[in-house]
Amino acid sequence: MIRMACHLRNVRPLCPAGGLGVLSDIWIKDGHISSIRPAQDDCAVSPDCAQIDDGEVIDGRGALCLPGLVNTHNHTPLMSVRGMVEDLGFAPAYVPGVPQGHWLSEEETLALARLGVMELMLAGATTIVDYYRKPEALARAATEMGVRAQVGGRVMDADSAALAEGRFEHDRALGAASLRDALDLIEKWDGTARIQTILAPHAPDTCSRPMLKEFARLAQAMGKQVHTHLAQSPLEVDCIRAREGMTPVEFLDDLGLLNADLVAAHCIFLTEEDIARLGRNRVVVAHAPIGNASFGAAAPICALEQAGAQITLCTDTKSADMFEAMRMAIATARWRSGMKMVLDARTVFGWATSGGAAALKGQSASGTLEPGAPADMILLDPSAPNLRPVIDGFGIVAHSGSASNVRSVICEGEVLVEDGRPIRVDPVEVIAEAQQVAERLWQRARG
Repeated sequence: MIRMACHLRNVRPLCPAGGLGVLSDIWIKDGHISSIRPAQDDCAVSPDCAQIDDGEVIDGRGALCLPGLVNTHNHTPLMSVRGMVEDLGFAPAYVPGVPQGHWLSEEETLALARLGVMELMLAGATTIVDYYRKPEALARAATEMGVRAQVGGRVMDADSAALAEGRFEHDRALGAASLRDALDLIEKWDGTARIQTILAPHAPDTCSRPMLKEFARLAQAMGKQVHTHLAQSPLEVDCIRAREGMTPVEFLDDLGLLNADLVAAHCIFLTEEDIARLGRNRVVVAHAPIGNASFGAAAPICALEQAGAQITLCTDTKSADMFEAMRMAIATARWRSGMKMVLDARTVFGWATSGGAAALKGQSASGTLEPGAPADMILLDPSAPNLRPVIDGFGIVAHSGSASNVRSVICEGEVLVEDGRPIRVDPVEVIAEAQQVAERLWQRARG
């Protein structure tokens, strides 16, 4: 049963443009915010109640109310390797002896994606980007949970295990199969429910020049954004320099992919000219500070923003906690700068909300709380000691907040999470199914 909210009482809105608001009542109509008014003792009826949808009244009890978070880069089935690969290497696709995406069946992918999407939603994300093999399973999982999602099929035509050993080995069959799945997804799912589709070549080193040229053609023909990994490791940089005689950024520019419709995750190992190129072309950077830091790296994110790149924030499956990502973005930027206070809470909050929404092409989220905006919002626990005292909402959220503080999640006016539990699915069942799939995969990986 779909449960719609029509009225949020006694909440403290925190909006990227306006800061921390007074105790307020928020009214919802047709999946959008109808009005935001100072809280009233008797607020059972809105002045324009005749135009408000029937639905639930939620008493926030003074809770901080945030726009739904926008998490711009994930691979939800990779929940299967969490806690197992962080000490082995920088990315599961390049690490021999761990489960690989092409091993998964459709139903196994779905079981893992359900866990991944559920965690992202419970952590406050109402809009996510998700791409991997068997992409229809990702779309099914997002639809089941109710979040907005941009979904794509991860495409590659190189043997990543060989790349880990410094060899590029073309795998034509893998490329054809993964591209077919990606295009089938677009034909079947684009624009259904809260799903939009993207083009998602894996990375410059795992895709051949002809494959990436095909993506440049498809992007122009379809008007789709291209999501990829870029300059995420020295291995990638060395591979492309050896193969193409240029940096990965120069390579994508040479192919016609370096533009404002490219969403590039990581962007760590860059030359000064690479940074300038990304900025000039207004490339969208999906900043993944948690995953980057886990192998001792930090992207030059402030330099990228100053150059003109569009900055968004993501967790990249290492965790779903965007509050932790905000905090880590600040810490790693200050570390790179030599302890200068180069980044603040308000900026990273914007990256996690309105910045992400503005950068993702073809979806409806705004990442804001204002009349007329989509009713995508989250309520934090009003009794959480780590969120009190609150003076500056941006500071307390970014420097002290946690995914565990999220109590309610609303997307397009629909209540998806109540009192920290998902409405549409049984979390015990979701976790148990994913656990079984992961155990089978690791048994196979270990021989």
